[in-house]
Amino acid sequence: MEFGVFDHVDSNGLPLADFYEARLQLVEVYDRGGFYAYHVAEHHATPLGLAASPSVYLAAVAQRTRRLKFGPLVYTLPLYHPLRLIEEICMLDQLSGGRLQVGIGRGISPLETKCFGVDPEERQRRYEATLRILLQGLTEKAVNFEGEFFRFSNVPMELAPLQTPHPPIWQGIASPDSAARAARDGRNFVSLSSSIETRALTDRYRQAWREIHGAAPLPKLGLGRFIVVAESNDAALALARRAYTKWHASFHHLWHLHGIQPTRGERPPVFEETMDGGRGIAGSPQSVIAALRTQLVESGANYCVGQFAFGDMTLDEALPSIDLFVREVMPAVRAAA
Repeated sequence: MEFGVFDHVDSNGLPLADFYEARLQLVEVYDRGGFYAYHVAEHHATPLGLAASPSVYLAAVAQRTRRLKFGPLVYTLPLYHPLRLIEEICMLDQLSGGRLQVGIGRGISPLETKCFGVDPEERQRRYEATLRILLQGLTEKAVNFEGEFFRFSNVPMELAPLQTPHPPIWQGIASPDSAARAARDGRNFVSLSSSIETRALTDRYRQAWREIHGAAPLPKLGLGRFIVVAESNDAALALARRAYTKWHASFHHLWHLHGIQPTRGERPPVFEETMDGGRGIAGSPQSVIAALRTQLVESGANYCVGQFAFGDMTLDEALPSIDLFVREVMPAVRAAA
């Protein structure tokens, strides 16, 4: 059992320079704490995501860490020129000594895509075309492609990733069919769904994996959760409740600005309701250990991903929570797994 971190890099009200410095100090703590990877969301035109250019942010992460793997979850592929993205991925992988993890997706928000002048109806087709070019450019010496959005004839690839054939690929998964496709292509995934919903994904993934890859070791099948740990259940819940209120406002900001519902519906307005659905955990170390043990078994996940800093949580509030998680929760959950 490995442990990772998911971060929307969402606004907490600090001036941007102070915000980024505080986040990078947290990343240093994740590095020392033995987390496997740090996964960063990409969002635009919303306080939900202040790492709008993941590659720029992750270049700083690469220089502030030594062992921690990191990457976007996900690069919103319809917004990228594929040759530019190939070059950024190669540079990040080389600069970090081969620690980059590449998350890919079409993006959850058509509103964000539209901000860039990209027709939301084209998202899936652009995603598929960009991905094909991306994988070609990371593994071959030249790119040749003829399609609806891009045409390349023998474009040389002077840069190459350090990891071969390319950095590990990650996806956010929400349907069994997507899980089966991820298994077919040997990709890691993270689910932010309930434990029961995630079990449908991991079961389908394992089935498809056995059919295609036999007994080869499984990639990482991740379960993502808001996690807050304190000395008492009441203290943890109080912090989680307050911080989640700010995160919730950021999550819905762009949708409400346009007067429409989020793609997958409104998120619960209070933290306790996320706990009822299994997407949030707050409590003493013993309570968090018990909840994670149960949910990891129920979900069939083999990778636990915590969102430890969110909303208006300060650096001084996040650090004790992460410390308790590293010292008490991680060893106990790993031993049980």
